[in-house]
Amino acid sequence: MADAKVIPFDDDRSRGSAVTRPPRRRGVGGRRKNGEPAPVREIGEVGEVQPLPTRAAGQDDVLVTGEDQGRREDGGGGGLERRIAGGLSFLRRRLTGDYEVDDFGYDEELTDQVLMSLLRPVYEKYFRVEVKGVENIPAEGGALIVANHSGTLPLDGLMMQVAVHDHHPAGRHLRLLAADLVFVLPVVNELARKLGHTLACAEDAERLLGQGELVGVMPEGFKGIGKPFSERYKLQRFGRGGFVSTALRQGAPIIPCSIVGAEEIYPMIGNAKTLARVLGFPYFPLTPTFPWLGPLGAIPLPTKWTIQFGEPIPTDGFPPEAAEDPMLMFNLTDQVREQIQHTLYKLLVQRRSVFF
Repeated sequence: MADAKVIPFDDDRSRGSAVTRPPRRRGVGGRRKNGEPAPVREIGEVGEVQPLPTRAAGQDDVLVTGEDQGRREDGGGGGLERRIAGGLSFLRRRLTGDYEVDDFGYDEELTDQVLMSLLRPVYEKYFRVEVKGVENIPAEGGALIVANHSGTLPLDGLMMQVAVHDHHPAGRHLRLLAADLVFVLPVVNELARKLGHTLACAEDAERLLGQGELVGVMPEGFKGIGKPFSERYKLQRFGRGGFVSTALRQGAPIIPCSIVGAEEIYPMIGNAKTLARVLGFPYFPLTPTFPWLGPLGAIPLPTKWTIQFGEPIPTDGFPPEAAEDPMLMFNLTDQVREQIQHTLYKLLVQRRSVFF
């Protein structure tokens, strides 16, 4: 099947890259969620009697399940055994291909059990992220989270994913829209797909929102993430408002998100434009530590982060033709941008220190 034509979601894309949508591939050995039906788990014959919970010895008035009783009998050591058993079961499924990926390459099991576990220590211990307003994210249905972008390397998007996954009461997964440069880098491409990222184009965004997914976009693109340190926390242009048009078509609410702390992890004091052109990058950052200290210079500074999700901006009250109204798109884009910028200033005033 020929690759689908890309419909630009924004005009902020990687320079010098003639990439179209990467072909959607299933995970190695995995099964698609929209392909053949998954095996039906048998729950027993009709009329099968399930065992009643057992009483713990010496506790006649307290009912405990067999699992709880096992915990008490082994002094809680069974937790390690269960984790080992779960890990072995996970490895068996990966080796036999008994797992699922969706049409975009998203591997929910791998994300939950491995990738989030790798990101979580960075989120909790290194950047010590504080999350506010997570209750503004709906428990179900499609919604578009729009955030500022900064930090030289796109760690802010990954931290936002962990914030939604770990703090939202419904444990929702955030599907990020990424620049095409992400999908031409070896290893990074595969990991991004497994994490649920997809190309930042209107077609993919509308499809995910239509499926009731939570979608994240950073409209500043490379202009935001690659801006000099002197312009930190000053929002760049939000493109042509493609994200607003997408939300209007699907009637999905727009949730502004402000991230403080990412600007200082790699203070960009210069840009080696010639080297960037040779490598095919939109910029080549020069920081106080990189490239002067070699690989050590690539370690981000341990800043203290705050991620705040603002009140949703509804779009379901507009008529279908509103998505083609340039003035409405401009006004809504400006409203989202102003709300993010105002929250950034508010969080900066409240911040005691960059690192604490």
